[in-house]
Amino acid sequence: MHSTLARTLSVLVCFGSVDIAPAPSVAEVWPERGVKIITSFPAGTGGDLSARLYAERLALRWGKPVIVENKPGADGILAVTSVIGMRDNHTLLYTNGGPVTTNAFNHAHLPYDPVRDLIPISSGADVSIAVSIPASLKIDTLAGFIALARAQPGKLNWGATPGALDYVVPSFFKRTNLDLTHVSYREIAPALQDLAEGRIHFYVSALASQLGMVGSGNIKVIAVTNRERSPLLAEAQTTAEAGFPDLSLEGFLGFFSPQGMPKDLAERIGADIRAVGADPAIGARLASGGLIARTNTAAEFGEIIENERAKVAAIARAGDVKAKP
Repeated sequence: MHSTLARTLSVLVCFGSVDIAPAPSVAEVWPERGVKIITSFPAGTGGDLSARLYAERLALRWGKPVIVENKPGADGILAVTSVIGMRDNHTLLYTNGGPVTTNAFNHAHLPYDPVRDLIPISSGADVSIAVSIPASLKIDTLAGFIALARAQPGKLNWGATPGALDYVVPSFFKRTNLDLTHVSYREIAPALQDLAEGRIHFYVSALASQLGMVGSGNIKVIAVTNRERSPLLAEAQTTAEAGFPDLSLEGFLGFFSPQGMPKDLAERIGADIRAVGADPAIGARLASGGLIARTNTAAEFGEIIENERAKVAAIARAGDVKAKP
């Protein structure tokens, strides 16, 4: 009996002396399969092209396929709900600011919580947002347009792509005592056609989508809302440079994970995105599409989102824009 006990203790001691290696973290073994990036942009748009550019380079870094799936429509809600339902650590969202900043104010019944359900990873690019007018107005500056609009209250029309601009532009008009009629468009092509033909007189949207009309001489860009001038149209001032910072807005595109992704994995993905965005070749390809390469840490990206969300919330509280039913 004593010998049996001694042998048992000896075995326990031997096992106790063995160093058991800790299991690898999720970030160390990820990705275990292909990664999907769901984007809210239609195929062929600047947002879609930038998502595919990142996907191509990330696939090389990760050694697994990275597939971009387009789910446009419903102010980005389709893309967001597709991602938050996929808690597999292999599905990411790539979208603009609308789904995380303005949708909570645009929709009275939003099927997700932008703060709770989506975790910022890194931005990918900034969109140059152009303020444009018909060339037939014979005006070259934002100040000149404001003077014209003040002289004709209620007679001029305006439009913008949906999202934060639905808040920022009316707020700007209110602060500058302008009275323009809003015309809503579901797609940008008819809006630009109306702008070129002088049926609307002030339009704000991504510069890249306007370049064809600018090149033909039918419309004129009088400012960009970003903090930096666009590499595609360097002569166009920023709205802040023009003296109207109330019309400033950053058009960011960025990556998000659904709630529940391990923090170390999100940090690893963010580091890889920053490495891709830092490549001058990537910056040049983004610039050719009217985008500015812009990456950051999750904390920095989160701060950008919070600042825009606060700006939109303040405008919403002022009662200038009503929530959609």
